Parts: sequence; C-alpha cells; structure tokens
Amino acid sequence: MEPEDMYILSGDGSMIFSPSPKPYPHKPPKCSDCAPLFLKHHVPFSLILYLISFYAKMSTYGVGNLVLLLLHIICVMLELLSSHGMESCLVTMINPLSKEFRITHMEMIKGIQGHGYYDELVIPIIENTAYENELTDSLAKAIEAYPKTTAVLVRNRGVYVWGYSWISAKTQAECYHYLFDAAIKLHLLGLDWSTPDHGPIQNVKGISGVNGRINLSTKAGTVDSNYKIEPFPRCIVLDIEGTTTPISFVTDVLFPYARNNVGRHLSATYASAGTQDDIKLLRSQVQDDLKQGIIGAVPIPSEDAGKEEVIAALVANVETMIKADRKVTALKQLQGHKWRTGFENNELEGVVFDDVPEALEKWHALGVKVYIYSSGSRLAQRLIFGNSNSGDLRKYLSGFFDTAVG
Repeated sequence: MEPEDMYILSGDGSMIFSPSPKPYPHKPPKCSDCAPLFLKHHVPFSLILYLISFYAKMSTYGVGNLVLLLLHIICVMLELLSSHGMESCLVTMINPLSKEFRITHMEMIKGIQGHGYYDELVIPIIENTAYENELTDSLAKAIEAYPKTTAVLVRNRGVYVWGYSWISAKTQAECYHYLFDAAIKLHLLGLDWSTPDHGPIQNVKGISGVNGRINLSTKAGTVDSNYKIEPFPRCIVLDIEGTTTPISFVTDVLFPYARNNVGRHLSATYASAGTQDDIKLLRSQVQDDLKQGIIGAVPIPSEDAGKEEVIAALVANVETMIKADRKVTALKQLQGHKWRTGFENNELEGVVFDDVPEALEKWHALGVKVYIYSSGSRLAQRLIFGNSNSGDLRKYLSGFFDTAVG
C-alpha cells in the first residue's frame, strides 16, 4: 500500500483526501464503514493524565517534550483494532441478555492495560447493527460508561481493542481472544469463568447463571449438587403485576377505568350476548357471596325489575369487588370486556417494564416458549401485551392462562 492509496479524514469526519480510481480490474476505492467508529474513539482522560505525569518526570521540560507528548496522544487515538475472531463473537452469544463480559483469576488478564491476575476484567457488550457505521453512538456510550476498559464487544460480530500503541493494541487483542476462548471452554465444562475458583455454574431457581445473570441458551445446562448438567427448561411462565408490568398500572389505571366505566359499559352493551353472559356470571357470584355473608354484596333484581335497577345493583357489586381486589372469574371477565372497549377507543395503553420486550424477543429467538398466567382474564392479558407501550408483544408469547384455564 502506498500513501496515495489511503484516505485522509479530518477530526469531524469530512474527507480531506481520497485515492484516485485505478484501472480495471481494480475495484473503485471505498472508505471503510468503520471510519466513524475510529473517529469516535477518543483518548480516555485517565490515559492523558498518565502520559502527562510520565513526561513530567523527564529531566527536560522543553518544547520538544511537549510536542512528543502531543504526538503520543495522537498516536493513542489512532491505535484501534477491529477483530472478527470467532471467540469474540461466540462469547457474546452464551448469555444473550448480558451487557458485560466479566472474568477474573486468569493469567492473561495481566496482559490487559491496568489489570492484574486478581482483578476482575469487565468488558461492555453492545448490540450489533446492519452496518458498522451505525455502531458509532453505542460504542461511544460504552467507552464513556467504562472508562477503564480498552475493549468493547459487539454481539454476534467481534471486538474493538485499543492501546497506547499498535503494539499495545495487538498484544491486548491477543490476550482478549485467549480469555474469550478460555471462557467458552469453561462454559462447555459447566464451569463459571467469572468467579475466582471457576467452580460449577450455580443453579438459581432452575436457571443457570454466569456473573449473577440469567443464562438463556437452550443448549446450556444447570449443574446440580452432584455436578451433573441438567437440560435447560424449554418454557417460562410469567405473571403480569410486578413481573412484566408495574403494579401501579393495574391499581391506578386499569382498576379505576373499570370502576368508573362499568355503568356506561353495561348500559351501552346490555342487550349483547357477551354482556348477558357477564351478567349471568355476576348473578351467580353475588348469590354465593350473599350466602357466605360477604360484606358489600347486594341482591341483583330479576330481569322484570327493569334495566336501570339491574345495572345499578351490578355496579354496586362490581365496585365492592374491585375495592376488595376479588380474584373471581365473573369480575375478571367483565373487566376484560370493559378494557377491550378502552383499548379499542385508544383510551388505554398497556405498560411493560423497559427490559421486557428485549427479554421476550431473545427468549423467542432461542426457542424458549413463554406463557402468561394471571388472575386477569385471558382477554385482558392479550389486550395489555397487544397494545403495549412497546408495541404488539403477542408474537413472542405462546399462550395465556387465567383462573378459568389450565
């Protein structure tokens, strides 16, 4: 490669010089898609302090040393390596939800800048994108969040490594790949690479974990007290309140909506088959409540009493049940029908925790079937996940169970 074959870019990414096309069969020149990533890589403040302190100890404090210092910092900015080594790709796939790779008590950790044998090496993991230049922002955030790191893993892609010089970057890259390979082999043996003794991976409630995080690989196993690897569970059953959805959404949004709109809903849909079925279930439940002396239960007049009187009694019973948070099918079925109207009219939107969509997507990709079990009706469950603040999540769910099913 000759100097005229190289691209020259300014600090803001604009093109200063680009190579001229060569005759066929040479391909037209193309600047690397990784250029924004190299430009985004900056000198850690701790490194600058190190370099300043190093040159401050020198006996001569002339202009020449200042120039040397600046040149050294510039060189550091440029020593960034990108690797697609198989180990760096596979190690990010062992735990698809992990945002970090952690390892300790391994000899090659000493080859990583600022680390020793007893230290815990922590490397951030960012998600891959379709094109390298789309990694720019996430790479910059990772470098900022982990000022001590000299590498960033990209899931299913590889690793970026940097150092004081190209020799430092290359040496560290070799050490990183050794550690990634060691972690993969320890995992295959059912051993935890993140602990000092590298003992068996601990089984937490039937799910194997590394670094205290859930391991979701369907090919992974859990280690029992006899150090035998057991198959990973193929199904996960989730509750809604407090698990996928804030309890406050149910108590402060759904319940008040149902309570405030029960009369309007019954009046508007009174003659429909669905509402008549709801009323039939409520009559049966209230009769049982009256027999058991449930406080707040009031008799429901017969059909001959008139629509208004029947609805008034139904509303009184429903409000009492909601206030007591009764887990009865009659109430849950009616609530589901009322909430359906609210979702259809864009008066309601389901709420899930921020990490729920990512977890569901990765479980689904790994072939793990996820089911929902809740006291809320199956209709209500479908409405929450089908109209959530993260979009329609039902495609990641294999089934729904309530108190009348399963």
